Amino acid sequence: MLTGVLPAVGAGTLTVAVSAHRELDHRSDEPLPLASVGKLLLLAEAAHGLTAGTLDADAPVALREDDYCGGSGLLARLTPRSWTVPDLARLTAAVSDNTATNALIRVLGLDRVNERAALLGLERTRLLDRIREPRLPEHPPTFAVGTARELLGLAERVAGEEPWARTMLGWMAACTDRTMVPALIPHDPEDHTVRPVGGDGLWVANKTGTDVGTRCDVGVVRGARQICYAVLTSCPPGGEFAMLQAMRSVGARIAALAS
Repeated sequence: MLTGVLPAVGAGTLTVAVSAHRELDHRSDEPLPLASVGKLLLLAEAAHGLTAGTLDADAPVALREDDYCGGSGLLARLTPRSWTVPDLARLTAAVSDNTATNALIRVLGLDRVNERAALLGLERTRLLDRIREPRLPEHPPTFAVGTARELLGLAERVAGEEPWARTMLGWMAACTDRTMVPALIPHDPEDHTVRPVGGDGLWVANKTGTDVGTRCDVGVVRGARQICYAVLTSCPPGGEFAMLQAMRSVGARIAALAS
C-alpha cells in the first residue's frame, strides 16, 4: 500500500498508522519496541489522575537515588531534589526525561499505568519496566512494546475533548524533538499553545522514542484538518538514518493531508 509513498528501508521494519488515510496504514498491528514513546502511557495515567483529583498537583515528589538515570533528560543535571507530578510529566513529555519518568513510575506503579492503557483500548501496548541505563540481561528486554494502530487510537483520544486529554496534549505540544515525522511538516516547534483545528499553518504535538535500532513517533497535527499518526520503526544497529528518512516521508504526506 505504500509503494511510491515511502523510500526503501532496507533490513528495517516500518509500521505506520495515520488517521483517515488507508494508504498510510502499513503493518500497523505488528508489535515493536517503543523506546520513550512508551512514556505516553505514563503521561495518560498522570493526566487522568490530575484531572480526576486522585493525584495532588501540588504535593512534592522527592527524587530517590534509584530514580536517577542517564540518557535523555535534565533532572540528573539539576540541583533540586523535589518536584510535583505536573513538573515530572512536563519534563517527561518535553525532553523525555528518564529520571522524571522513573519517579512517575514509582509514584503511579506499572500496574496502574497498564490498567489505564487497557481502559483506553490498548491491549498489546504496555510498559514492561522502568527506564534503565544500562539494561542488563536480568532485566525485561525493553522498556515498552506496542503497535502503531493502538498508539494511533491513543493519539486520537488525546486529540479529543476529555479534560485529561487536553492536559496531555498540552504536555506533548512542548516536545522538543521534531526530527522524526514532523521534520518535513512546516510548523513552529516552539508554539506550545494548543490550537484548534482550522485556520492557516500547521501545528504539531508529539512524543518520540529513540534507542539503538529503534525510532518511534506518535503525534497530532492540526491545520485545516486534524491528522493523528503513529510511526514505529526497528532496524539493525546502524540503519537508523534510513528509518528517519522513511518517517520524514510519512510526515510530508501528513503535512499535505492536514493543510
